[in-house]
This record gives sequence, C-alpha cells and structure tokens, in this order.
Amino acid sequence: MPISDPMKLQIAQKRLLMIKICRKCGARNASTAERCRRCRSYDLRWKKRTVQK
Repeated sequence: MPISDPMKLQIAQKRLLMIKICRKCGARNASTAERCRRCRSYDLRWKKRTVQK
C-alpha cells in the first residue's frame, strides 16, 4: 500500500534507507555506527539508495 502523506513517506524512507551495511557479515547497522554491531568489523558501507530500472 503506497504512502500518500509526504511527511510519513519521508520518515519511512529515512528509517528504511539511511542505514549502514556491514561488508563482512551483511548486518544492518545504525546510520551513526562506526563498527558492526554483530561482528565488530569497521568495514561498513551505506545502503544503496538508487532507483533500479
């Protein structure tokens, strides 16, 4: 079900897309994370946020 309210859409996008992914174990981490919560690795990347065609 699509979200029509722009404020709720912004909150949902921030919650789902603004996270960091561990390159070693694939765990989702907070956007403020410096290291992985699961394996303690420092090798983190931002989740890809581009629209796929």
